Amino acid sequence: MSGYAALVHEYESGAGITGSSMPAVDPGANLAATLPVWALAGGSVASFAAAADRRRRDHGLTPLDSVLDPARIAAAFSSERLFRIDGAPADAFAELSGFFKTADGWVRTHANYSHHRVRLLAVLGLPADADRAAAVARIAELSAAEIEDRAGESGAIAVRVRTEQEWAATPQGKAAADSPLVAIERRADRGVAESSAAATQMLPLRGIRVLDMTRVIAGPTATRALALLGAEVLRVDPPQLPEIGWQFLDTCQGKYSTLLDLRTELPIFRELLRTADVLVTGYRPGALERIGVHPGEIRPGIVHGRVSAWGERGPWGDRRGFDSIVQAASGISLIEGAQGNSQGASPVGALPAQALDHGSGYLLAAGVLDALTARERDGFGRDVRVALARTASWLLAAPGRTPDHAPANFPGSEFAVEHAGVVTAVPVLSEYPDHPWPASQYGTHAPNWTLRPAGI
Repeated sequence: MSGYAALVHEYESGAGITGSSMPAVDPGANLAATLPVWALAGGSVASFAAAADRRRRDHGLTPLDSVLDPARIAAAFSSERLFRIDGAPADAFAELSGFFKTADGWVRTHANYSHHRVRLLAVLGLPADADRAAAVARIAELSAAEIEDRAGESGAIAVRVRTEQEWAATPQGKAAADSPLVAIERRADRGVAESSAAATQMLPLRGIRVLDMTRVIAGPTATRALALLGAEVLRVDPPQLPEIGWQFLDTCQGKYSTLLDLRTELPIFRELLRTADVLVTGYRPGALERIGVHPGEIRPGIVHGRVSAWGERGPWGDRRGFDSIVQAASGISLIEGAQGNSQGASPVGALPAQALDHGSGYLLAAGVLDALTARERDGFGRDVRVALARTASWLLAAPGRTPDHAPANFPGSEFAVEHAGVVTAVPVLSEYPDHPWPASQYGTHAPNWTLRPAGI
């Protein structure tokens, strides 16, 4: 078994699910890369679609039997290339995010958020108003390992660019590879299963309430996929940490958005949680518990989806990270840079899309769907975990590398929709021409559950 069907099989066998039949699909040049990115993208989307059909069957509804469209999936996975606000493209990475040459190698940094920029500059011993030129000069004086170690201690985000062999030999690399692709674990708490009366064929999650406490791409992709299937999704953000505007607009279609400070408004959050069916978080391990929030105690039977960069085990379980950072640390950047390097370019590169993020997001959505379906049978709550580093391990181990691949094809405007000057990619499943509604204005909804807009 190879290609995207292999990922579906690994997900379903790990979850104890009878294998789905996967017809062959030719991706063409969509998401072309040295590593089999299409297998990851197509497999994660197929896993999500198959999980949705399992729920439909359990509710006596006709499955959709979605047929994958590689160009449409490529568009969704590289949505930042299609995104526009009044005709202007997104600026995906800030000036201090990227690859930098060190005294003995390379590092990759991530400083899109202002607080991460401040921490990175502190790691480098530079003032908060230092520019890129100053950072380049300072990084060139330090070793890659020193920058990585300092970043880990301070909460900044920077990693040493490794080969895949170097990554596989590290404790954190071994921990990522040893984890399930998607971990679905039954807890002891038990609650009342939801009613299936609201479910329809196109909206099999109608009536399900989802609290979304994630940012960037993987978590928001998962909750957006749940919203596409009819779930009522309320995204909760801390008011003290502003979000990146275009990123929110690109991933929060079909959701409500509220601001809530858990340090001072914890009772409100607990009340939201008490009547939720699903909680999806991107916090580091133990963060909620440290403020006294134990989801299974507040809402017995809740499904808790958890996404992290490195996994919750191993020496990096408490470390921050993003897709680009995991690519660099795990060896993916050097693999994808090899083709360009043979022509005298930089030895570092990247996948044609942030596929670890998007792939992990659809795998998390699949796990949540299957956990909800299982809960309807036995009432038990479940934890569903994915990690970008584990998804990277799958990609690195998958067969079908093509070092001499053609340039990746990036689909055009036929896979985009526009609402009030904002252009975003269409949903990943062809049966859905658009998301339920465009991303609402950030933080403008009250922190409570509400009815859907009329006509939706």
